[in-house]
Amino acid sequence: MLTTESSSYYNDLEKMSVNELLTSINAEDQTVPLAVQKAIPQIEALVEQIVPRMKAGGRLFYIGAGTSGRLGVVDASECPPTFGVPFDLVVGIIAGGDKAIRKAVENAEDDSEQAWIDMAEYEPGKNDTLIGIAASGRTPYVIGGLNAARSAGLLTGCVVCNAGSKVASAAEFPVEIVVGPEFLTGSTRMKSGTAQKLALNMISTAVMIRLGKVKGNKMVDMQLTNEKLVDRAVRMIMEELNISADEAESLLSEHGSVRAVINAVKS
Repeated sequence: MLTTESSSYYNDLEKMSVNELLTSINAEDQTVPLAVQKAIPQIEALVEQIVPRMKAGGRLFYIGAGTSGRLGVVDASECPPTFGVPFDLVVGIIAGGDKAIRKAVENAEDDSEQAWIDMAEYEPGKNDTLIGIAASGRTPYVIGGLNAARSAGLLTGCVVCNAGSKVASAAEFPVEIVVGPEFLTGSTRMKSGTAQKLALNMISTAVMIRLGKVKGNKMVDMQLTNEKLVDRAVRMIMEELNISADEAESLLSEHGSVRAVINAVKS
């Protein structure tokens, strides 16, 4: 039996008080970072392969179904505002299409050919990377996509929560984060989903830092799409250049980004 399908350590959940439920879920959640820590060598190996390909013009694709697919879409969609990269540099694709983000699409994950069809509009090439995300490690949509991508010369990786899975076998650089049984048996949106989210955070953030999208510890290329981010940018400039808020605001208005301000003043 797959680890993600094995029985919860807890029973009679319906008889627990709210406090018992929350305390028990929290106790299980605390084991997830430790499971991720064990997978750091695998994550490192994958990131080290992604970076040179993206420096050569490659892109990063995520594919998945259900919760896994949604997590890929979330991570991809947050890269442009955070790092100022084009919207199509990191792409999240979910089985069933964008409508599946909000509502499950029946049997979408069972089509082993659809993922590569979904990727075709992006004209994937040899410098691109495809990461398959599947808690179970047995999703046909993900397996088929990885096999097709690998045959086409793309770099392939995955994030799964069972050891020795078919998805891992299909990827050149698998990341296996075994979190153990879910609090609610088989509900991989819980610990498995948390582990996948942590791994994707690590992958995309590490890649973007290595691509030069961060200065010091600041998001100097972030898109200034709301007042909160503009305020953050002003504070970054004040700290970096040791100037007043008014001066920082004026420079930001003139140059349009934190990086542009710093480059202009320090050049």
